[in-house]
Amino acid sequence: MRLTWAQPEDLLAHELVQSAAEGKDVSAVRDRWVAAGGDPVPVVSGAGPGAAELRALARELLDELDALPGIAEPSWDSLGLSAPVLPRGGTDRLLGAWTGRAAGCLLGKPVEKIPREGIEEILRATGRWPLSGWFTAAGLPAEVAARWPWNRRSAPTSLEENIDGMPEDDDLNYPILALTLLETHGRDFGTDDVAQLWLDNLPAGRVFTAERAAYRNILDARPSPATYRNPFREWIGALIRADVFGWVSPGDVLSAARLAWTDARLSHTRNGVYGAMWAAALASAAMVCSTPDEVLDAADAVIPAGSSLAAAVALGRSAALSGDVRTGLDQLHAAYGDLHWVHVLNNAAVIAYALAKGGGEFGPSVSIAVTAGWDTDSAAATVGGVVGALRGVEGIGEYWTKPLDGRIATSLPGGERQIADLAARTAALVGQS
Repeated sequence: MRLTWAQPEDLLAHELVQSAAEGKDVSAVRDRWVAAGGDPVPVVSGAGPGAAELRALARELLDELDALPGIAEPSWDSLGLSAPVLPRGGTDRLLGAWTGRAAGCLLGKPVEKIPREGIEEILRATGRWPLSGWFTAAGLPAEVAARWPWNRRSAPTSLEENIDGMPEDDDLNYPILALTLLETHGRDFGTDDVAQLWLDNLPAGRVFTAERAAYRNILDARPSPATYRNPFREWIGALIRADVFGWVSPGDVLSAARLAWTDARLSHTRNGVYGAMWAAALASAAMVCSTPDEVLDAADAVIPAGSSLAAAVALGRSAALSGDVRTGLDQLHAAYGDLHWVHVLNNAAVIAYALAKGGGEFGPSVSIAVTAGWDTDSAAATVGGVVGALRGVEGIGEYWTKPLDGRIATSLPGGERQIADLAARTAALVGQS
């Protein structure tokens, strides 16, 4: 069985990268792995072609890397964050936020994992460059399709010719689950409550990267699910779980970030957690602000100063100040092109760039997020949620909303959800203590 994001021989290569980023000296472990015939280059898709015979050694080396002294994880209080509470508006933006998140995610689904150059070639080959609408396989030459295959799971449900409601996706499963978390435990939920909710509701096969590692660690009763054999701890997974924490905290970016921090630390550390805090703050600010720049300004308050996430967001915003989209994305890829496509830093830079460059218009904003490559559906979902809240369903436009048909499929218990019902449930949580 081919197990993505789980096989020790695949985890080790990713852990070499992550440990080095944390300042650990990985040279001795890397040399031993290479000498044994292991590949130190991380796989892109989650599982490599072989090396199962090196699995025992990989486990041993993962534990050696874990034992090396690293950076202490800060507590919430040690972050020293402060932010004013912005004037609260109504909850009428919630329908736009949920709808925008779904539409942005759906746009990016078929090209998830395809690099930037592949996305452009597909669009040019189908006469749709620059991106401004749904992807299509109509007219796509066979050689281009073979060179850049669609995301296997998503292509049957996310191309223009086959969209029928919002298909199942982890970028929507997690916000739906966050509603249940808050409805069950209120705003005082703990990280253990998140873990139990996962076990009760999330199919193991529908969690990925850091969440898959944490899920395994929860089942194994590990005291620190976020760190044990989890090289994905600073990737994007926690960021995609955070929007609802902001939507129920309109204008209170710090409270939104605190909720996201509590959730994120189950599976992530440092910048992975900060990304979730920032995403929650974006969602919170989008409930009350008027422009993307106002949203970005407000959310900056919850990013720890001097962090790598702060630098990524700053780069995304500065790159949007001049030049065309290609020039701006070139800057982001020059800075973060060495990172895996699911890392939090490159994708946070894209989110900041797309929000700043998109001018508050839905189509251009989500299209920029997808054109950038990397985690296309996740970045566009976050961007779509922000712009959808700012513009409302009418401002998103029928072109983007009609194919959704107001429905979101999910692998969570209970099956398909109505977007209007999700918005109403979210509204009921606003202002609750």
